[in-house]
Amino acid sequence: MTWKNKKVLVTGAGGFIGSHVVERLVEAGATVRAFVHYNALGTWGWLDESSVCDSIEVVSGDICDRDNIRQAMKDIEIVFHLAALIGIPYSYCAPLSYVRTNIEGTLNVLQAAREFNVKRVVHTSTSETYGTARYVPIDEKHPLQGQSPYSATKIGADKMAEAFYLSFGLPIVTVRPFNTFGPRQSARAVIPTIITQCLTSDMVRLGNLYPTRDLTYVSDTVRGFILAASAPGAVGRTINIGSGREISIGNLAELITRLIGKPVDIESDMSRIRPANSEVERLIADNTLAQHLLGWEPEVSLEEGLIRTIEWVRQHLRRYRSGVYAI
Repeated sequence: MTWKNKKVLVTGAGGFIGSHVVERLVEAGATVRAFVHYNALGTWGWLDESSVCDSIEVVSGDICDRDNIRQAMKDIEIVFHLAALIGIPYSYCAPLSYVRTNIEGTLNVLQAAREFNVKRVVHTSTSETYGTARYVPIDEKHPLQGQSPYSATKIGADKMAEAFYLSFGLPIVTVRPFNTFGPRQSARAVIPTIITQCLTSDMVRLGNLYPTRDLTYVSDTVRGFILAASAPGAVGRTINIGSGREISIGNLAELITRLIGKPVDIESDMSRIRPANSEVERLIADNTLAQHLLGWEPEVSLEEGLIRTIEWVRQHLRRYRSGVYAI
């Protein structure tokens, strides 16, 4: 499919992955409307610093406001829905906020897309919906388990998307990224947390060091989103986007410190550890379906992605509070 002059809406466009999706669509020739979260400062998140900010239409609003979404959806052909409240620790503190944003916000997007006969919706899931792996690698048939309020609301959003496909024939694809990392990611994620502490201190404090994660560089994740919007057999499917490689948090921290070239101590901080039954102990993707339906495979290795991310964080270190635990 050619993207030239395609009218596209991206929700969550000011965020980490969303801003990269916007830039990739503009490069491909799409006409992009970027939906960003309204705030009193009038900022557009990462789009404020993007080279494409003059080439897009930016709409500020709230995903929880159905009228905002309806206005943003007019004349749109394809929707990338990335707006969500993320951050697992904060979901323990404010679960209702997650329900409103992730479930009700997604419902608003789906209803508007149905009303305006959008040609395709790409809905964003997360590997956290699987919970701790019951078998590996994890394929799309793996049971879902809400081990945190965050993951429970993402399961609810995924099921709402499934319901709109089955009930109303809404052409929707659910993309389920495993742990995406790269430039612009906040310190609520483990990789920026490790990098910022390593660059500013001789100590890296983390939560549990033993869980494993499947890490995918942001350009690969974005490519999966773009392919999901055009692949003919993808409608109605949920598709894993992950590397198929797992690494423990402790080993990841050791790898990052080696790449930075600085000896540091790594310790587990009890204040950063999830409740025992909430910790997802193991995640590793089976990306066979993505290969088959999308022709997708990761192109950037973990090591190369970390080198790129370290350099970006080094240049933007003032944006991080390295001594503060960001929930």
